[in-house]
Amino acid sequence: VQLQASGGGLVQAGGSSRLSCVVSGRTLSNYNMGWFRQTPGQEREFVALITWGGSSTLYEDSVKGRFTISRDNAKKTVYLEMNSLKREDTAVYYCAIDKSPKRFRLRTAVDYYAYWGQGTQVTVSS
Repeated sequence: VQLQASGGGLVQAGGSSRLSCVVSGRTLSNYNMGWFRQTPGQEREFVALITWGGSSTLYEDSVKGRFTISRDNAKKTVYLEMNSLKREDTAVYYCAIDKSPKRFRLRTAVDYYAYWGQGTQVTVSS
């Protein structure tokens, strides 16, 4: 199983960016997916999650109303649209796939995620 994340880079505060994560080696439509982020010296934290069918999402409080997670199972891709970016959004962003298929409940802990993308840096400048 491979997850290839792309997007991000340097963005001005208040700007927007979109991350993409392409999954290979697994039937994406069977699994919940998530975006997480990590800054130096900090634990990896969840940012946004989406169920396998795309009907439910969950967001970390600080990104609610600014970030949107979506998926296109036919393209085996999960997206994270980030708007109104703030300096505190600066981090390495990772996509991940849940260990268990077809779960109706989203799980925020990193231990529940089996495979991870390589991470993509998002830097928000003021």
